[in-house]
Amino acid sequence: MTPAVRPLAEVSVDESGDQSAEEARWRTAGDRIESLLAASAAGGDVARERAEQLVREITDLYGAALARMLRAAVAADPGLAETFATDDLVASLLLVHGLHPHPVHRRIADALDRVRPYLGSHGGDVDLLDVVPGAEGAVARLRFSGTCKSCPSSAATLELTIEDAVLAAAPEISSIEVVTAQPAPETTAAVIPAQSLLARVHANGHRHAEWHPAPALDELAPGEVGGFRVADTTVVACRAGEDLIAYRDRCASCGRTFAGATLQGAVLRCPHCGTGFDVVHAGRSEDAQLQPVPILMRDGVPTLALRPTGDEVVP
Repeated sequence: MTPAVRPLAEVSVDESGDQSAEEARWRTAGDRIESLLAASAAGGDVARERAEQLVREITDLYGAALARMLRAAVAADPGLAETFATDDLVASLLLVHGLHPHPVHRRIADALDRVRPYLGSHGGDVDLLDVVPGAEGAVARLRFSGTCKSCPSSAATLELTIEDAVLAAAPEISSIEVVTAQPAPETTAAVIPAQSLLARVHANGHRHAEWHPAPALDELAPGEVGGFRVADTTVVACRAGEDLIAYRDRCASCGRTFAGATLQGAVLRCPHCGTGFDVVHAGRSEDAQLQPVPILMRDGVPTLALRPTGDEVVP
């Protein structure tokens, strides 16, 4: 039976539904607050100090109320603690006020579980070894295994894993200690402050990715391929087994679109040049590799990490 092929779909943040728009609004609330505080600096140091004090007072007030509500809710129904912890927006507020019900080890492990399918698509994996005290704060020790660390897209993988998974789940983490499964003779580990890693990735030409919800991807059935337009970027997505996998819609061999492509097992075959790419292992063919687009499930919605690009797909 020939796997189903889905035609190009137009998906944007605005068309993702009211829930996705609301999620996007609150995810950027912190940036808006920072912008307002920065603007208040135009009135001088006193004006900025008063604005910051106002934010602290409001935050403390709502934090005290949230703590009381949490205690009452969990006392009435202990299962609500898990419900709150799995809601990204609620969990982020609980983290701000030090009220999250899960310890830091559990939060990081759960976050890594959510990105593990993406790492697996590059032939790699990651495990949390430990969280230990450091000179400037807690240090998360991670072990990367498989081929991910040597894959051409490993820089983006590391950036997204650390920035989105670890730092979002555990903002108290100040640095990451990366340990390879088979360490080199001269060094067994490298301590990489999160911001330093991001700066190195950006210096190598990787521009900061933005996350865009694309709920239409969740409609893909196993073995189905679809083209999607998300935030002015065309991606080709497929479901290999239970996992959603996406790449830029550009064949790495002929440079043309994947419109009309089929998925045969784990091989995405270009309808123009016939080249097959292993979607499970970083989109590799014998002599070329597709450009991956990371997918994370946020609040049950497939969300894509996209960077601006000037590349054009040849029709």
